[in-house]
Amino acid sequence: MEHRHVGTSGLMVSEIAYGNWLTHGHQIDEPTATSCVRTALDLGITTFDTADMYADTRAEEVLGRALAGERRAGLEICTKVYWPTGPGPNDRGLSRKHILDSIDGSLRRLRTDYVDIYWAHQYDVQTPIEETMEAFYDVVRSGKARYIGVSEWPADDIRVAHRLARELRIPLIANQPQYSMLWRVIESEVVPACAELGIGQIIWSPIAQGVLTGKYLPGGEPPVGSRAADDEGRDWVRPFLRDEVLSRVQRLRPVADAAGLTMAQLAVAWTLQNPQVAAAIVGASHPKQLIENSAVSGVVLDGELSAQIDAVLQPVIERDPARTARQDPRP
Repeated sequence: MEHRHVGTSGLMVSEIAYGNWLTHGHQIDEPTATSCVRTALDLGITTFDTADMYADTRAEEVLGRALAGERRAGLEICTKVYWPTGPGPNDRGLSRKHILDSIDGSLRRLRTDYVDIYWAHQYDVQTPIEETMEAFYDVVRSGKARYIGVSEWPADDIRVAHRLARELRIPLIANQPQYSMLWRVIESEVVPACAELGIGQIIWSPIAQGVLTGKYLPGGEPPVGSRAADDEGRDWVRPFLRDEVLSRVQRLRPVADAAGLTMAQLAVAWTLQNPQVAAAIVGASHPKQLIENSAVSGVVLDGELSAQIDAVLQPVIERDPARTARQDPRP
């Protein structure tokens, strides 16, 4: 397993990171989740990503139990704050109260004294960004987080956050956006801004919610047990389930075959060709998926192959930077 620096920071993460959104505490039972974590460790994965709201906080608990007993300094454990974790009006957002309450809850569930990256899971239009960054300052200075990051923030807001972080002398080092062959909206504004600021990308959904595995067929029903068949995951995969997209994805099969890769491996390897990407977060409902996807660590795709991918997918690639525009998704 190769490791990379996150942006211009000194922190290194495994190229393949293990994430437990929609799996731990929801789609798979705890013994299977633990088996996945053990497999990840055996493969050399050291970076584990979760969030306080995944599976109503159960995902953190499962991950914490699965990692119990591991040498803490040899791991990079990351979690997030923003989305609701309770019924009250202060159980959400990036207010000082919610951040300081949430970090303590996350550490308790993860069974650790600190997290390596503490992510702002969404931009909060209802809280002054100065309040948010000052709260992150206290989290870092209290030793509860080594670094901070943002997730799904527009470029302009990342710039403001970075300026405030420098003034407060706290390390904002990472951005966690959605990124795949099909979803490239960060390339025009977010990635250049982050590169200028020394902020690295730890990306999620490199396989486009499973669509780039080729398992979804044009005009067909979603496979049983797939994300499109799951009540919680369906909304996330729906944008990719157009027949035009699915037909184009099927045309990637000979490209993957020629490279000696599976469709999933091709998708993950493609994201790692971007020099600004420090790691690709992959989920798994079975250890064999981690074994498959981890095999692409260190794989280099030649320019001709990348050009073939672009030629196949060009009409269905999402590039609109408005997709990262600031919005408040709360009701």
